[in-house]
Amino acid sequence: MSQTLKAVRGTRDLLPPETALWNRIEATARSVFARYNFGEIRTPVFEDTSLFARGVGEETDIVSKEMYTWEDRARAQSEKTQTLTLRPENTAGVVRAYIEHGLGESGQLQKLYYIGPQFRRERPQKGRYRQFSQIGAEVIGPPSAGSESPLRDAEVLEMLATLLDELGITGWTLHLNSVGSAADRARYNDTLRAALAPVVGQMCVDCQRRAETNPLRVLDCKVPADQPIIDTLPVIADSLDEASKAHFAAVTAALDAASVPYTRNHRLVRGLDYYTRTTFEFTHGGLGAQNALLGGGRYDGLSEMIGGPKAPGIGFAMGEDRLVLTLLAQETALAQKADAFIAPLGEEMNAAALNLARELRHQGLWVELGEGSFRLKKSFEAADKTARQIVILGEDELKSGILTVKNFSTGIQTKVPRAELAVFLSN
Repeated sequence: MSQTLKAVRGTRDLLPPETALWNRIEATARSVFARYNFGEIRTPVFEDTSLFARGVGEETDIVSKEMYTWEDRARAQSEKTQTLTLRPENTAGVVRAYIEHGLGESGQLQKLYYIGPQFRRERPQKGRYRQFSQIGAEVIGPPSAGSESPLRDAEVLEMLATLLDELGITGWTLHLNSVGSAADRARYNDTLRAALAPVVGQMCVDCQRRAETNPLRVLDCKVPADQPIIDTLPVIADSLDEASKAHFAAVTAALDAASVPYTRNHRLVRGLDYYTRTTFEFTHGGLGAQNALLGGGRYDGLSEMIGGPKAPGIGFAMGEDRLVLTLLAQETALAQKADAFIAPLGEEMNAAALNLARELRHQGLWVELGEGSFRLKKSFEAADKTARQIVILGEDELKSGILTVKNFSTGIQTKVPRAELAVFLSN
């Protein structure tokens, strides 16, 4: 007997009614992004491995341990063997597309968003899978278009506050920091490495490795025993030059003016090599220890890292699983029900019921269609599970044009003329 096939570890199937919540999240995101003049970009799910090695950084955990990479063997002598990787994040791909298609030649800011799957080979846990969907956006362009302006940072953060509010997510916290320029970051790395030298031997194995390869990642450590040591380490604010300090002050001033609340978090440095200046993270208490809803930051040198022109930018990514878990924790994501369930009384009413359902659906209602072979009790039971109201359609209702509607939440039964049925059901 053959073994039953299941989804690969770290992946999963999304089923109704949960997919309705995913669709609502994505529709809300698209609506908000459109109001801020963002357009959608769709990049391939796999890229040349060098894109991530050069852009994300060879010493990051993503590139060194978590990517799905393979050799795509040449099919002809004229072709070269290429190493490909399923995208672990989307920013590098968006910037690659920006360069490849000459989007900067317009001289305008490019405001781009994406919704799609990413892939990382890490330990699956609640809200974290090896294939996961992200919603993200990037603002990128030549300096002459104002891409370096702190106003762009503040606008993205204000947009995210709006998006979370419109999704119904309450109690979020915006954590904000600056990692400064590339020179500031290099200076801080040296300071951090020196401070770690006498204490790193007391820390976890990952931190001991990171202390040499990427000291900033030590600050992301979640091991409880390491936290007292991390709390004593120097903060990056002390390594910023005057230009970086002024940029960050302008970001916070704009957020203050827009009444967007934030908390300064000196440990928020984000470990990807391309980040500069503003870094941020939105968290929510309903997610437990892994409380990040989304994160992002500025990446003024990423375009040059992968062979493009100077094109400063800022962006973010949010995991849809985290948004779903947060909404479920707040009990704001109760399964939606259809506006009506059409219950034909007898199989001879099936065709008329289909016609009525079609009529209502064409008027924008969400309708579930019953089956005439059901006894009335079974129709009521099925309707109560799937719809807010039941519409009974028998010979008398068909002839008179007066239909019987029962609302399950109020228990009230009403006679409604067919011409008024759509409006009645939609209220």
